[in-house]
Amino acid sequence: MQVPLIRLQCGVNSYDWGKIGSNSAAAKFAAATPSDGFSIQSEKPYAELWMGTHPSNPSKDVQTKRSLLELIQDNKALMSTEISQKYNDKLPFLFKVLSINKALSIQAHPNKKLAEQLHAKDPKNYPDDNHKPEMTIAITPFDGLCGFRPLAEIAHFFGSVAPLRKLVGEDQASKFESAVKGKETSSNEADTASNKKALQEAFTALMSASKEDIASATSSLLSDAKSQGSSFAGSGVAATSGQELADLVVRLNAEFPDDIGLFVLFFLNYVKLTVGEAMFLKADDIHAYLSGDIIECMASSDNVVRAGFTPKFKDVGTLTTMLTYSYAPIEEQKMSPSDYAYVTLNATAYSSNSSSILYDPPIEEFSVVRTELKKSGAKATFEPIAGPSIIICTGGEGTISVGPKKEEVKSGYVYFVGATAECILESASEDFVTFKAFCELSDKGKL
Repeated sequence: MQVPLIRLQCGVNSYDWGKIGSNSAAAKFAAATPSDGFSIQSEKPYAELWMGTHPSNPSKDVQTKRSLLELIQDNKALMSTEISQKYNDKLPFLFKVLSINKALSIQAHPNKKLAEQLHAKDPKNYPDDNHKPEMTIAITPFDGLCGFRPLAEIAHFFGSVAPLRKLVGEDQASKFESAVKGKETSSNEADTASNKKALQEAFTALMSASKEDIASATSSLLSDAKSQGSSFAGSGVAATSGQELADLVVRLNAEFPDDIGLFVLFFLNYVKLTVGEAMFLKADDIHAYLSGDIIECMASSDNVVRAGFTPKFKDVGTLTTMLTYSYAPIEEQKMSPSDYAYVTLNATAYSSNSSSILYDPPIEEFSVVRTELKKSGAKATFEPIAGPSIIICTGGEGTISVGPKKEEVKSGYVYFVGATAECILESASEDFVTFKAFCELSDKGKL
C-alpha cells in the first residue's frame, strides 16, 4: 500500500491584483516545486497558489503527475470513508496562499443554498454549487475591509463625509440616522432587525449610484482627503484616524479610479493583521483584501459575488440582497488561536519556544495549524487524525516523515498527508514554519 505522504505540485493564478514577479510569495512557493515549465516572469503579477482538488486549478503528485483528486478517489482510505462519502470523494477544503499588491474585489461568498441557485442559473460566473466560508491568516502585514462597521461609525461618516452623504442620498442618510439613533448597540431582537433593514437600504442606495454620480463624488472625496489630512472624515473613528482614512482613499483611487469601493470603505471595518493574526469570514460576509501575503483556507469553492474594485463581472443586485447585514467591531471577527492539543514537541522544541497553534473556525470543512520550530533539531509529532491534511512550508527547512517515508521540506514545498497517519516535522534550520490544513468530522466544537 502507498505510504500516505505525497508531495504536491500546485498551480499559481495570475490576476491583476497579485504581487509582481518574485515579490509574490505565491509565485516563489510555486517555483519551489518542479512543474510543467513554470518559471517566474519578472513583470507578471502572481496572485494565488492553490492547494487541493478544485477543478479550476487541481494539485498533482510531483512524481506521477496524477491529480490529487484521482489519487484520493482511487484510494478512499487517504480521505477516510466518512469524509469521502460526505464530500463525494473530493477534498472538503481549498488551501491557498494569496499575494496581494492592490485591492481585490469587494465581495461576498454565497451560502450553500444560494450557491446552488447561482450555479444553476449562471455557471459561467458561478462555477460550482458550494458555499465558501473562509479563514485568513497573515504571513506578512495585511490590511483589508471586513464586515459592516458599528452603526455609530457609519452614522458618523454620514455626518462628516459630505460626498458620501450626497451619493447615498439625503433622504436615505437621514432615514438611516433616525432608524438607528439610540439603538446602535441594542441586543433587542426587534431593534437588531430594524437596524439591519436600515443598513441594507442605505447600502443598497450607495451601490445603486450611477457612474456619473460616483465620478463626481470621487472628485470631491479626493479633494477633501488631500486637503483635510488628519481632520478628514471628522478625524476618523476610534479604530482609524482621519489621516489613515485620507491616505487610504488616495491609495485606493490610484488603483481603481472613480470606483464605488472608495465609498464602501466607510461602511466596512478597516482591519490590519500582524503576522499570525487571523480572521474568519462566514458565508454572506462582505469583505475586500487590500494588501499583504496571507494563508487562506476555505470550503472547496470558487464562488464570488463581486461589486467593486474589480474589472470582472459585478453582480450588485445579488450582493445587496444576499448579505446578512451583521455589524460589529472588527475585533469580533478576529480569531483567537489556541495551542494545538494533538501534537507533541520534543525537548529541543520546548527549549527554543517553538509552538503549534490551532485556528479552528466554527465549521467542519477545515481547521489550520501553524507550527514554528525555532531551532535545528526541534521536532513536532502530529497524532493520527481521521481525515486528510495538506502541509505547506512558508519558511526555513527540515523534513517530514510518515511511517518509513521521509522527505525534505523547504520553503514552498507542499505535501498531502492521508487520514490516520502519524506525521513528524523536524527542523534543519531556525524558524522552520509550516501551515497544516485538515478536516476531521469528529473534531469537537464544530457546528
